[in-house]
Amino acid sequence: MLTVDFGRLPVGPGTRVLDLGCGGGRHAFEVLRRGADVVAFDMDAEELEGVASMFAAMDKAGEVPPEATAETVTGDALNMPFEDASFDRVIAAEVLEHIPDDMAAMREIFRVLKPGGRAAITVPSFLPERICWALDEAYHTAPGGHVRIYTLAELSAKLKAVGMEIGPHHHAHGLHAPYWWLKCAVGVNNDDHPLTKAYHEILVWDIMKRPAATRIAEAVLNPLIGKSVVLYVRKPA
Repeated sequence: MLTVDFGRLPVGPGTRVLDLGCGGGRHAFEVLRRGADVVAFDMDAEELEGVASMFAAMDKAGEVPPEATAETVTGDALNMPFEDASFDRVIAAEVLEHIPDDMAAMREIFRVLKPGGRAAITVPSFLPERICWALDEAYHTAPGGHVRIYTLAELSAKLKAVGMEIGPHHHAHGLHAPYWWLKCAVGVNNDDHPLTKAYHEILVWDIMKRPAATRIAEAVLNPLIGKSVVLYVRKPA
């Protein structure tokens, strides 16, 4: 399930991409399939082991173009082990809302981008996130959880303050917001409730099958209750 629109963040052979806070690697895998050189970066070494295993499996299955490369790097978003101007693209998907000093992370993103390079920054959308916080305190108080709710204006202003040029934005995952509202309503850690289990099965079916009906529904819902907002920015040349 991709949040970033690669039509707005083009990657391909010869493009070096940092997937910052890559988690399970969903965007890193897509970058690799498109023939770019990807660095999957995260502070969770155990999670990165799984990402590295998937990179190897993709290569064995013939899903990796010959010119593409992939590596995993463990580290801190506030002090990344990369030289200045190392990457053509940076993806930071659902990362900044976890970091208390988000401006420091934004400055690091700016630093490692090449002049003229582009980044896709995604965070939870204000309204769906605010409802989750109101429904269940455990949603945002767990260790490593969300520490802030962004408005698009705040996110844009902070990125502009570190030197980025602000580009277009869009919302994503409109079908997922009601699922998280249900989870919060019944207890975010209650994985056995029949309502949330049934909704989760629908989401998995949608991800696997991509039927026209749900694609149309999500396109309608995204601007209204999209779970994530994606902002595209550029480092001045």
